[in-house]
Amino acid sequence: MSTNGEIEAAVRAELMGDPRLPHPDEVAIAVDAGLVTLRGTVGSFAQLRAAVADARRSVGVTDVWDELQVRLLNEDRRKDAEIRGAALQRLIWDSEIPGEFLDVKVKDGWLTLKGQLSHQWQSDEAFDRVASLHGVTGVTNEIKVDERRAA
Repeated sequence: MSTNGEIEAAVRAELMGDPRLPHPDEVAIAVDAGLVTLRGTVGSFAQLRAAVADARRSVGVTDVWDELQVRLLNEDRRKDAEIRGAALQRLIWDSEIPGEFLDVKVKDGWLTLKGQLSHQWQSDEAFDRVASLHGVTGVTNEIKVDERRAA
C-alpha cells in the first residue's frame, strides 16, 4: 500500500510528463488514502481531462476528485456560436455518430449535448469529439440512449 506522499509523487510525475499540460505545476494535488483531489486552473477543457486521466492512472490512486477550473486566455477564447458550429460539424463528420440526431447548446464556452442515440458508446464518442475543441470550457452530456432503437 502506498503512502499519501508516494501517491502524490506518482501523480505529480504523471502530470509533469504529460506534454498536453504546459503548466503542470499549477495543479495542486491533495491525497487522502488513495483519493486524489486536483485543484487549480488549466488552460482548456482538454487539459482538465488530461490531468484527471493522468491522476487516475497513477499508482495507488483509488479515485480522483476534480476541482480544477478552466480559464481561457483571451487568445484562446471563441464566440459561442463559433464553438457550436465547430461542434456540430465535428459530430456530422463522424461516420460512427448519427449527428443529425444531436444538438449542441453553448454558453460561455460550456457545451451541452442533447439528442437521442441508440448506443452508449455513441454518446461517449460524441462527448469525446467535442471535448477537445478549441475554446471549450466544459461539456454536459444530456444525450438520451435508447438501446431499443438499435434493434
